[in-house]
Amino acid sequence: MKLVIFGATGTVGCKVVTQALEEGHQVTAFSRHPEKLNLRQENLQLFAGDVMDFPTVEQAIAGQDAVVCVLGSGKKLSGNVRSEGTRNIIQAMEKTGVRRLICQSTLGAGESWNNLDFYWKYVMFGFLLRKVFADHLVQEELVAQSPLDWTIVRPSAFIDGDRTGNYRHGFPTDDRTITLKISTADVADFLLQQLTNTLYIGKTPGLSY
Repeated sequence: MKLVIFGATGTVGCKVVTQALEEGHQVTAFSRHPEKLNLRQENLQLFAGDVMDFPTVEQAIAGQDAVVCVLGSGKKLSGNVRSEGTRNIIQAMEKTGVRRLICQSTLGAGESWNNLDFYWKYVMFGFLLRKVFADHLVQEELVAQSPLDWTIVRPSAFIDGDRTGNYRHGFPTDDRTITLKISTADVADFLLQQLTNTLYIGKTPGLSY
C-alpha cells in the first residue's frame, strides 16, 4: 500500500516507518526534518513539511491509500500540533478522497473506568497537565466525528525492545493479561495491522495498562 506517515521522526513514528518498509509498503515519511530518519530505501520518500500548513499536508496525502498519524504533543503560535495537525490531516483526506486513517493517541484517556491506573492518569494529566490532556481529547473527537474510515489506537506506556508477539485485544500482555508496558515495535506492528483489519474501523481498540 501507499502510506503517508505523519510524525515519522518521533519515537513511535520511526518504528512505524521501518516496519512499513519491512512489510513492503511505499512510505511517505512526513516531518519537519525527515532526514533524521537516516534511511535511504527505494520505497521511502522523505517529505519535509509542517503539519500545521494545510497545502503541504494536502500535497503529501494526495494519491495515498492510507494515512497513519503518530503526531507528538507540542504547541505553536498557530495552535496545538497534535489536534490542529490532525484537523488539517482530516480535512486534506476529505478533499483528496483518501479515506483510511489510523491515528495514535498516547494518553490512553477514555473508557477504562474501573482501572486504578486510569484514575492516576486522569488526575496526572487532567489536572497537572490539563492543556496536554485536552489536546489529546480534541484530537480523538476530531477523528471520531470525521466521515473517514478511522481507527484510534491508544497504547499507554512505552518501552524499547523487540515486539512480544503476544496480543490481547490488540496489545501485548503480561502473565496476568494486563498490559503494563508496550514496546514501540509492538505499537508500530499493531498500527500497521489496522491497514487491512476492518474490525476496528470507526472504533477504538481496548485500552492497555
